[in-house]
Amino acid sequence: MTNTAEVLSSTKEQPWKLAFFFCFLVLLCDGADIGILSFTLSSLKEEFGLSSVQAGAMGSWSLFGMAIGGFFGGWACDRFGRVRIIVLATAVFSLLSGFSGFVQSYEQFVALRFIACLGLGSLYIATNTLMSEMVPTKHRTTVLATLMTGFTLGSLVITSLSAWIIPTYGWRTLYLLTFLPIILAILMYFFIPEPNAWKEARVLKLSGLIDSPNKAESQYRIIFEHPQHRITFILWTMSSGLLLFGYFGVSNWLPSYLETELGIKFKEMAIYMAGTYLTMIFAKLVAGYVADRLGRKVVFAFGTMGTALFIPILVYMHTPDNIGLLMVIFGFLYGIPYAINATYLTESFPTAIRGTAVGGAFNIGRLGSVIAPVAIGYMAMHNSIGAGLLLMAGSYFLCGLIPTLFIKEQQYDPQKA
Repeated sequence: MTNTAEVLSSTKEQPWKLAFFFCFLVLLCDGADIGILSFTLSSLKEEFGLSSVQAGAMGSWSLFGMAIGGFFGGWACDRFGRVRIIVLATAVFSLLSGFSGFVQSYEQFVALRFIACLGLGSLYIATNTLMSEMVPTKHRTTVLATLMTGFTLGSLVITSLSAWIIPTYGWRTLYLLTFLPIILAILMYFFIPEPNAWKEARVLKLSGLIDSPNKAESQYRIIFEHPQHRITFILWTMSSGLLLFGYFGVSNWLPSYLETELGIKFKEMAIYMAGTYLTMIFAKLVAGYVADRLGRKVVFAFGTMGTALFIPILVYMHTPDNIGLLMVIFGFLYGIPYAINATYLTESFPTAIRGTAVGGAFNIGRLGSVIAPVAIGYMAMHNSIGAGLLLMAGSYFLCGLIPTLFIKEQQYDPQKA
């Protein structure tokens, strides 16, 4: 009883801890739901008789939905509150992904997946904005990097569930499990308050001390009328587009690459992917800790450019004996950029426009990444999946180069209105 009382007292004094618990679980479900497509891709191709380009298009439609959801979700966070948008987005993706288990055609699946991804796309921005405004500055990157391990843990969970469920119960059962996150949405609605910085900024808007735009275009007008915000926004849009182009291209096709081009059996492939995701979790924890001490920029550059340089090694130098080790090293490098991106990005804009600016830059960039799964699918038909992965390497290198050269770190304190 004493331990329980101490925990409750701690969360009241430091509400970010309870918020972190819920956001971690939400991102775990988010990561699982995004990863679910890559593990059901072969089953969907077989059941609906799809070509590689059609299969890749499912990933592109998912990214398109996530981009739109994240774009407007960021603005909605500024307008209506961070917690409210997390709750709504979680409920949307939970219900729509669950109903995907009942579809009877390719078109039905794409439609439900697109709408579900409107919710999925909002969560990265909303959870990281919420936590950046609640966590003390000296721990911010460590906590946000730890938060992002939830996303990777979700990928690990869906990997394990896929290896168990799909061979025995079929791909539809996997989608039915996605009804469960709606429980998190209900609990979060009742137990997590909005951050003080957002409340204070809202009071300032209502009092007329700062601009109070009610429409998304008005928020973007404020961003583009301010020279520093405009330049930073454009640079982050470019970097985010390259990051997401590389990330989702690899994540959508890497399991298929291992299974089809390297001839690894499904369950063995799942084990390799699980090892990669475990390494990514470790990498994010290490990266967050190091970034709070050495800086966001140097760690972000190391992760992005390291990933770029290692992809050719993975494609050209793998053997049956070393593929496991190569996947572990790749997972470590691959996990670093997402651990740092959220902190680096949210500290680039002030509170009043943070949700809009971060959501806009990240998700306009995400629109550019929509073609990545289709691009690899096209290259798979005319060359190989491995050739498509090399294209992702170039994207990662440019992604790290832009902020390294042009974007200052820690420009704004997210705990101040």
